[in-house]
Amino acid sequence: MNVIILSVATYFAGSVNFAIILFKLLGKQDPRTSFSGNAGTANVYRQAGPAWAALVLLLDAGRAVSIALLALHFLPLWQVPWPGLALVIGNRYPCFHRFRGGKGVASYLGFSAVIAPLGAAVSAFAWVLAYLLKRVTFIASFVMILVLAAFTIVEFKHEPVAIAGTVLTLLFIVYNHKKNMAELKHMKKTGTKGIDSDINGNDDG
Repeated sequence: MNVIILSVATYFAGSVNFAIILFKLLGKQDPRTSFSGNAGTANVYRQAGPAWAALVLLLDAGRAVSIALLALHFLPLWQVPWPGLALVIGNRYPCFHRFRGGKGVASYLGFSAVIAPLGAAVSAFAWVLAYLLKRVTFIASFVMILVLAAFTIVEFKHEPVAIAGTVLTLLFIVYNHKKNMAELKHMKKTGTKGIDSDINGNDDG
């Protein structure tokens, strides 16, 4: 019962999109109306600059860390990943913002950092390395979440239900990037560049 209550509460918490709220406070238009149309960190960077983007990233990750700490305190280990999945769902489909939000990468990073802090550090390094090699940030994000998931699964090695929750979260985040994957495929096929897309921007907040 505790896992259901915490997961539902986490969904609502995740539905608070800091990028959208920040833009309202700054008197700017909804971040979803420009560039990739995504309410994530990169769109904030494009429209408001690096300082505000960093603030959104810190707020997203900080909320995720807080929820992970609550999950570890109140739930048995095998149930811990499920509020994390609810957080990512809330970030992607926020009920307070017409169900259009971010893609959950920053939330997943913050949540997983509590469970597997070494994995978070290694995944951040992996993101940088992948970006330097490919120069496509959603691919770098895929590498990062794969590393995070691997380290998290190691932590849950004796908890199959927890591993299932981790895998579902990973697959959901990958699914959230289907537009990126389709556009990258199109770009490679036609030799064109994406317009106002997040192929070269990390709208994963």
